Formats: sequence, structure tokens, C-alpha cells
Amino acid sequence: MRFLPGVLGALAMCGAILPGAASAQPVNTGHLTAELVSAVQGVAPGQTIQVALRQDIQKDWHTYWRNAGDSGEATQIAWTLPTGWSASGFTWPTPHRIPFGPLVNYGYEGEVLLPMTVTAPAGATPGGTVTLRAKATFLVCADICIPEEATLALALPVTAQPAPADPRWGARIERAVAEAPKPAGLVAAFERSGEVLKLAVTGAPLKGRDLAGAYFFPFSGTVIDHAKPQAIERGPEGLTLSIAPGYDFQSPTPPTEVAGVLALDGAAYEVTAVAGPPPAGAAGLGPPPARAGPGGGVSLGLISAAVFAFAGGLILNLMPCVFPVLAMKAASLAGHGGAGGDARRQGLAFGAGVVASFLALAGGLIALRAAGLEAGWGFQLQDPTVVAVLALIMLAVALNLSGVFEIGASFQGVGSGLAARGGLSGAFFTGVLAVVVAAPCTAPFMGPAMGWAMVQPPVAALTVFLALALGFALPFVALAFIPGLVERLPRPGPWMDVFRKALAFPMYAAVVWLVWVLTVQVGPDAVPRILGAGVVLALAGWLYGAAQRRAIVGGRTLGLSGAAVALAVAAVAGGAVWPTYAVATDGISGSAELDDEAYTPERLAALRAEGRPVLVNYTAAWCVSCQVNDRVALSTRGVAEALDRNNAVYLKADWTRRDAGIAAELASFGRAGVPLYLVYGADGGDPAILPAILTEGLVVKALDAAGKPS
Repeated sequence: MRFLPGVLGALAMCGAILPGAASAQPVNTGHLTAELVSAVQGVAPGQTIQVALRQDIQKDWHTYWRNAGDSGEATQIAWTLPTGWSASGFTWPTPHRIPFGPLVNYGYEGEVLLPMTVTAPAGATPGGTVTLRAKATFLVCADICIPEEATLALALPVTAQPAPADPRWGARIERAVAEAPKPAGLVAAFERSGEVLKLAVTGAPLKGRDLAGAYFFPFSGTVIDHAKPQAIERGPEGLTLSIAPGYDFQSPTPPTEVAGVLALDGAAYEVTAVAGPPPAGAAGLGPPPARAGPGGGVSLGLISAAVFAFAGGLILNLMPCVFPVLAMKAASLAGHGGAGGDARRQGLAFGAGVVASFLALAGGLIALRAAGLEAGWGFQLQDPTVVAVLALIMLAVALNLSGVFEIGASFQGVGSGLAARGGLSGAFFTGVLAVVVAAPCTAPFMGPAMGWAMVQPPVAALTVFLALALGFALPFVALAFIPGLVERLPRPGPWMDVFRKALAFPMYAAVVWLVWVLTVQVGPDAVPRILGAGVVLALAGWLYGAAQRRAIVGGRTLGLSGAAVALAVAAVAGGAVWPTYAVATDGISGSAELDDEAYTPERLAALRAEGRPVLVNYTAAWCVSCQVNDRVALSTRGVAEALDRNNAVYLKADWTRRDAGIAAELASFGRAGVPLYLVYGADGGDPAILPAILTEGLVVKALDAAGKPS
């Protein structure tokens, strides 16, 4: 009989410790079932426990990670807790990639647990029950995306002592927390290399692991291009990923840190990479190997890089972008009859201009890279303002060569190297101009030398650029210093005027090329602006030429000269400097901006009363398929032309923010989410409902059908 009192006493003690069990009611939101689950059966005063938001997601549907990727929206939770209680944010499990058309998103399918820590106040009273309430919001997507929500509650006994683990959820939540990405002492750094972001990671957790499936999930949605592949290079102590940089790296102040999750097969780690050289043992960064040259070498040192640079500089003289400038200067020497002393002085001045310009470029490159910015040969032409200014300079050069105006000897090298008189400053600035126009060209042998120099200390980089400058300057300097070569130049005569005017056309061609570069950088809106500035500059040149001709006959020139200067300043300011050009975003070939109006039922009714076809797009910024359809099927020239020829109107019903009216309209068409595409015909009637996945041809066909009377 003693046994029974013992059992009853034990049961009474257990009752004192655990008066009840944790309980929660699952909520079906439509495409997933959500509930709050606890790792333990109760909570003691002052204790911190793990609670998880469980999602059981319908087959073929998914929700999103903290960074949704190219589109989507992360799961969120808002707590309503008793006074003194607190809860953390989610501990996010490692996501997986979810490709959709040209986009890649990050999220979860099936069942997922999102753990959080909940802390009880020290003054909580044992013996009672606390109810933790929260509102969770989800974006659930398949071919369409539907925002769903659930109001959840979790009742937990407050116990005098820490309660045992929940038999159903305790081990699963503990495993989810253990497997979630965490810092692991990894060392990481990143560098921009052209159009590639090199992310290098090393550390003990990576040694001996299979790194074939490595992938970097960034915390920020704009730091990389999620849709591009990530190439892997193994190193002795880690790896380097080659990643396409995202929008953040188009900013004038690119990131100094890149944080995220490095996922491997069977493990994942949080990493924070800093801008700078790679850690020891990583692969893929540091001085690149030279391409095999004529000698079959596989690596470069300072001497071989300088030799390659010198050879590249020699060949650079024959590039189409440089040859017209040198031809002008050679003709200038011929115009002076090849006078030895004057020719040598001009040759030296030209060489000084070349060397000074190349070293200035090298200094700029070194400064930019030291500041953490990626820059390479021709970096100055990456700035639309510089390209626009250079286009106007080339136009002024061409107008001068065409005889619209003349400039004095001190400015010969900036555009009129064929003026009748010589000038050391003209020769110097001809060297400067030759280097400027050489920037977009790369001659044989230059690539390995420049690639090597870009990752070397400043002294080595300057040495390589000096060798390039000497090679580039040598042919003209030799022409000026070798009497036999100078004497072989044609004697002055009428041919010079013909040759001068002929050289204007390569300069006009350079203007066309630079305008094209500008349109690639900033889009077609640059064309009227730069061409308009060119017309104003041409007028300034013509007025300046008129002033010069009037001066010859003793007339007054102040008014014409002043007007020419004012117009030239206006051309440069309006065409290149103000307002600053904005870099165009990447687009898809054949893309077009559609003229759209905000949808309202009243606007739709008015347009239908007018007998106009209407395309209605129910969309949202977080909707994956909406964004894919917009890129590949709606924002195209074909759809724009179809809207125009059918006198149709494009209305956008934006459901990015909750709108009860739009939700009701979606329901009236049997839809619970977006996208939904309707095409109303010109003759009335019910709209045609387009598929959730569009093609350009399908939309064009529907618009053409809507525009024809039945």
C-alpha cells in the first residue's frame, strides 16, 4: 500500500511542475497551414525558450526567405505579447533557389520551421497559462502569387521549473536551430573584377569539404544578380565564387561589406565579406596569369609586363581610334618642311604629352582602386559625362579640320594639328588627345600587361604604364629625330589642305561612335540632348570662323567672338554637364516602356463607353510571375505597337498594397491572387481572360482581336 501514496505524490509533484501542455490551433490560410509550436511544454519565470512558426505549404507552392531574390516578399510576424514578455525575429533556415523564367528567388517548399526565442519576465507567476499571440503574413506563390495571413495563438503553462521538451516539436525545433546558418569564424573578402564580383572565403569549416555545390545567398536583395550562375574556384583553404554584381555596385558609393549565407552540401554558414584583397588560401583572386604570348610564357613579372606594355604601345599607334590624330601631327611636321630643330622639339613635346597623360591615367586608376572602386583601362569612358564632353571635343576638332574655323598655334594639338605654324604646346596637347582617344583601344600584348599591372603595387603599375607610354610615343618621336624619315615626308603644298579636310571625316566618325557609346550607357534619351548640343557647338564654331574672317579685313569681332564663346559653353554645359546623365538600367532586347494609367472602375467604365479596347493588368511588385510577364511579354515594342494601332489603353491595377476593391474584383473572376490579365473589346461584352503565363504574341493577338468589331 505504500506504493500508491508514492505514485500519487509523484503525480502531484508533476502537476505542480506542469499544470498543462502547450497548445495551439493551426490556421489554414488557403495555400498553407500555419501554427506556432513550442520546443518545450512550458516556460519558467525568466526563461528563454524556442518557439517556431510552422508552415506546411501546399504542393507546388512556396514562401520566401529573408531576401526573396528577384521578386517576392519574406514571411513576417507581428507579436502581441503580455507585458514583460519579448520575442526575437526568425532564425532563418537555409533557403533554396526557385527559378521562374528569367528570375531566381529564394524560399521554401513543403514544411518549414522558422524558430524564434521567447523570453518570459522574471515576475511571471507559475501555475497559470500565458497566451502568446501573433499575426503572420505570407506571400505564397506558384504560377500566381497570393498574400495570405494568419492570426495565431500559443498557450503555454507557466511552470516553477524549466519544463521538459515537447515530444512532438522539441527535437525538430532544436534541429532547425542547430542546422540554421551561423557565423563559424570564416574569413571573407570581395573584389570587383570587370563585370564579376569575386567573393573569396576561407576557414577551417571549409577544409576537406566537397565545395562543388557552394552557393552564396546574400542578405541584401540588390547586391548581386540572383539569376546569374555562381562559378566556383577551389583553393587550398577555401573557395572563390564569381558572381554577377547587382544594382548596389552601380552606385557611386558601392558596398564596403557583403553579408549573407554560404551554403554547401550539408552545411551553411553566415559570412561577412569586406572589400579588399582575398584571404590567404582562397582561389581566383590576385595577379592573374598572363595569356600565352608568342614565347609561350604563362606568367608575368615586372620586366616581362613592361616589355609587353611597350610592344602594345607601339601597336596602339595603328588602331583606328588613334591613327587620325597621329596623321594630323605628321602632316604638321611636313607642313614645316621637316625643319630639324623644330621637328625634334615637337617630337619631344608630343612624347611628354603622351607620358604625362598615361601616368595621369595610371594615377587615377590607382586612386580609384585604393578607394575600393573597380576601374580598368579606359575607365574614364565609363562616365557618360566624360563621353559626352569627348564627343563635343571631337566634333570641334572635325569642324576645325573642315575649315569652319581656325585656332591658334597654342591649341593645334587639340584639334588642328595642321595649322600653318608650329607650337610646342600644340604638340604636347596632341599627345594628350592621342592618349584620350586611345583609351577605348587595346592592342595585342596590352591585355596581359594591363591585367598584371592592375593588381600590383603603385610603383610596379606606374612602371608598366610608363613602358606603354614610351612605346606609344616612340614612332612619332623617332619620326621627328631621324633626319632621313623627316626628309621623306611630302613637301608642303596644296595637298595639305585636301588631306586636312579628309582627316575631318574620321573625327566625325569618332563623334558617331561616342554618341553610340552614350546611348548604350544612358539610353536613347541621350540622343536629342547630345545632338542638340552638337548643333549649338557647330553654330559657335561657325560664328567664331566668321569673326576670324572679319578680323582679316579689319572688322569688329567682339560680338561674334563673345556669342561663339557663350554658345560653346552652353553646348558643353547643356549637352554634357547639367543635368548629369543617369546610367540606364539593363533591359531586354526589344523592350519598350508602355504608357499606362492607374486602374479605377470609373476609368475602365469611361473607356468602355468610348468604345476603346482596354488591357487591364492586375499586378503587384512582389509577384514573381507578374514581373516575369512584364519583362518578357508586356514591356515590348510589339505590345506597344499593338496598343497604338488598336487605339487601346493599358490600365494597371496595382495590388502591391492591400486593396479590398481589387481583391473583390479578382474574386469575381474566380481568382484569389495576381496576376490576372483582362482584355476588353471595342464592342463591349465580357473581357477575354489571358493565361497567367504570357507571351508577347499572345498579348498582341488579344489586342488585335479586341480592336476589331465583331
